Amino acid sequence: MDGDVVGLAESLFEEATQTNERRLLVLAGDREHGYDALESILDTLPVPITATTLVGPNDRLRCEQLPQSNASELLGTTRDAVALDAHGGLQPNALGKVVGTVNGGGLLIVLAPQLSAWPDCHDEFDDSLAVPPFSPTDVTGRFRRRLVETLHVHRGIAIVNLETRQIVENGLTNPAPRLCSTQETALEAAAAVRFPAATYEACLTRDQVEAVTAFESLLAGGDDTDGNSQPRAVVLEADRGRGKSSAAGLAAGAFVADGMDVLVTAPRSRNAAELFDRAAELCDTLENCTASVDARRLETNAGGRIRFLEPAVAVDRLETADIVIVDEAAALPVSVLESLLSADRIAFATTIHGYEGAGRGFSVRFRDRLDESDHDVVDRTLGEPIRYAAGDPVEVWAFRALLLDARPPVESLVEDATPETVAYRRLEPDTLLADEHLLREAFGLLVLAHYQTEPNDLARLLDAPNLEARALCYDGHVVSVALLAREGDLPAPTRAMMYEGGRVRGNMLPDILTSQLRDESAGEPAGLRVVRIATHYAVRSRGLGSRLLECVREEFNSPVDWLGTGFGTTPGLLEFWRENGYRTVHVSTTRNDASGEYSALMLAPTSEAGRALHDRHADWFARRFRALCTDALDDLEPDVARAVFRSVDTDVDDCELTDHEWRLVAGAAYGPGLFDIDPGPFRRLVVRYFLEMPDTIELTAREERLLVMRALQAREWERVVDRLEYHSTSQCMRALGDAVCPLVDYYGSAVALEVRDRFQ
Repeated sequence: MDGDVVGLAESLFEEATQTNERRLLVLAGDREHGYDALESILDTLPVPITATTLVGPNDRLRCEQLPQSNASELLGTTRDAVALDAHGGLQPNALGKVVGTVNGGGLLIVLAPQLSAWPDCHDEFDDSLAVPPFSPTDVTGRFRRRLVETLHVHRGIAIVNLETRQIVENGLTNPAPRLCSTQETALEAAAAVRFPAATYEACLTRDQVEAVTAFESLLAGGDDTDGNSQPRAVVLEADRGRGKSSAAGLAAGAFVADGMDVLVTAPRSRNAAELFDRAAELCDTLENCTASVDARRLETNAGGRIRFLEPAVAVDRLETADIVIVDEAAALPVSVLESLLSADRIAFATTIHGYEGAGRGFSVRFRDRLDESDHDVVDRTLGEPIRYAAGDPVEVWAFRALLLDARPPVESLVEDATPETVAYRRLEPDTLLADEHLLREAFGLLVLAHYQTEPNDLARLLDAPNLEARALCYDGHVVSVALLAREGDLPAPTRAMMYEGGRVRGNMLPDILTSQLRDESAGEPAGLRVVRIATHYAVRSRGLGSRLLECVREEFNSPVDWLGTGFGTTPGLLEFWRENGYRTVHVSTTRNDASGEYSALMLAPTSEAGRALHDRHADWFARRFRALCTDALDDLEPDVARAVFRSVDTDVDDCELTDHEWRLVAGAAYGPGLFDIDPGPFRRLVVRYFLEMPDTIELTAREERLLVMRALQAREWERVVDRLEYHSTSQCMRALGDAVCPLVDYYGSAVALEVRDRFQ
């Protein structure tokens, strides 16, 4: 049997090499038998050990080994052979990253249990889906069942049954010879360019030539009408294997050949290895330019250099570089990407379709920030593969198996949808498994609308016992979808364990309210958290999201005590949830790595127990929020703070001022008093205003921002003046007094009004 398996692997490798495609070999059966066959295969194939990686829990081979949890380290690298040990568990995110690592002409070898039994084999990934009060036996195997089905029906996938010693599928496609003229096409596109000709001669496709050309926009020139240098940015987007890192490397090589300083950053230095390699190769072909290169630095005799810096360090060194290049940008936190925008000349190269496992933070959140910046942005998308041929069967399979290319319905099918014409629908996992079209529409909508959706979420959608999915459909097509998680209803021992510092998976709201806010009974009421909600881009702002939440509330009003949600705070999102009956009970004190924003937790009670939970946390939050604004949240956006206050439903009874404090406040508002003498009473008064928002007090948005920034956050006068565009500090001080005047008029005691009347 070993000889048959090795012979099959040789045939797959030969065909893959001839076609510049990849092939997938599944060794199904006993784990030890699988490793025996794998060792024989790797000993026979002409693949160097340095181009081989084992992704699994144990170091069983002489090659590089990584656990699935560290598969992100492979981003930006290529291998001729990758073996994935899936016996202990299979993380969909890791599978996507591993597939993208295999080079054209290479093999992906998967060690798996018997395929007929695999869906029912509970593993470590199942354990992560078994959130309390559910157990691993409650987790289904639908994702693996669907995965096995795709393995059987897609081209280029060989399956060996190690138990029966049978080759179930040989994976050979016997393709016709290919005719390829991409090199000539690429060179034809390289007209009227500013980089050396060798830069474009090194390109393999027209897409890559156009990508390299885009980098020319980062060269000097093209100042604005006032003679100022216009900040510029380049964005390269592509699926894995399209040559975006190579294009960035060729451009970097052209920059340093001209004596420029290029700063490169990425999640890890190995992610930028391809960029450094291509830059060095180009420099070696150019006259009067030789390169000295190590893993993190390249220098040329022309005086140029490329250096790699970790993202956190790069943010502080932007001014030292002429050009900044960010590789695998979507794998970086949005907050880091925003900080990098301080660079005047910057390029972002990023993979799309979720290979990073970091979701869609770049395309959903960061692109809006980039478009709002002062940078003149040039976009390029690379579609033609370079590392393997177009139509590569392993890529086709991976996109189907992980729904990496899932899309919502086309606009024309849903553009007439309104809240009155849609139907509310339960998306049962068995229904989704049986209806590929419905699954692709629902999951595609989640992928495009949310920065955190990733391949692991497909498995959660199909298998996690605590999740529910609901949708609004128009003429059978999904126009709005919500992913819901059951939380709470936890027994006393579990609640005590959480209170004492233990963590409970899948119960985000009870966990935070218990562990951080010290409420041991928070996990007792049963709740339903809205994990994701997404509406088709063609029909947004029509009330469909609100209609879906209304339907969810009607369905779950009795079975649960509360509805809740948690998300990265923006004024628009806070207002959306407030309008739908949700109220803020907590704001995190650190920014979310993916969104770059502070997260808010909101509750909508549906029972007396839920109301009690909400009321005590809303009260606690209102009391602590003013202190947080001068401490951990002193950089919270003023408009976010305003929206947070408006979304809190509580009466705070500690905002009353003494007679002496009213004299200080009224004296500063109407007389010669000073805010800086004692900001405390001003802060309590401002909090009361924001919580109550009386209709008779009419402050402008600018005045409210001033109250937030100076009275609540205690930002320095100079920063407030600059941010709110006052002419001087004295003008800003007077504006603060003017903003406090109507608060004195409305809330002021007899003492306060006496002071006011004295100075009017």
